[in-house]
Amino acid sequence: MTGPDATGDTIRVLVVEDDPVAADAHVLYVNRVPGFTAIGKAHSAAEAHRALERTPVDLLLLDLHLPDGHGLQLARSLRAAGHHTDVIAVTSARDLAVVREGVSLGVVQYVLKPFTFPTLRDRLVRYAEFRAAAGEAGGQDEVDRALATLRAPGPAALPKGLSAPTLERVTRTLRAAPEGLTAAAAAESVGISRITARRYLEHLVESGRAARSPQYGQVGRPELHYRWLTTV
Repeated sequence: MTGPDATGDTIRVLVVEDDPVAADAHVLYVNRVPGFTAIGKAHSAAEAHRALERTPVDLLLLDLHLPDGHGLQLARSLRAAGHHTDVIAVTSARDLAVVREGVSLGVVQYVLKPFTFPTLRDRLVRYAEFRAAAGEAGGQDEVDRALATLRAPGPAALPKGLSAPTLERVTRTLRAAPEGLTAAAAAESVGISRITARRYLEHLVESGRAARSPQYGQVGRPELHYRWLTTV
């Protein structure tokens, strides 16, 4: 296969996502990455099948939880029908057995929900580099380098004083509060101080995964209210 760097062609992406808001966001994300274009979106496996019959597609950005079946079932049926479209799976599941099964069905990358634009951009750029590799490998090193382009880099270092386990707990707490919460409420739920909770919440805001707004009470200064951004 060749990619945009080798032929000048754009990689055509079909977004398959049942949540209309998330689907729109993913289309915008894809179109912001040079060399990629979202040719459409489908909200179910059936819609995806119909779209693939109408339009050539290079890559599926595929949510694994669809209203009419699991995303890997869709990938399996596409392979059986002779479609060789690559897949970047989008999922909130952490089941490594699903990851292993996906590898055999053409899933070249996984993106865990929720994700930000930089995360998807990194996966797409790496995928484009992988597609652009052409010709015959001179040895094992070249094969390893080609495959290495698909691997995501290590997790970005957190600001000093923040830990990944606590960040995960704060994130889960915030996501479980659709109406949002204050630093004090997060602190009580997680079992940390309010000041510490606020540092983690501010980190989520700075990384584009949460939003903050002032909450006005009866007296005194307004307290900041934090809300998870469901479209990231």
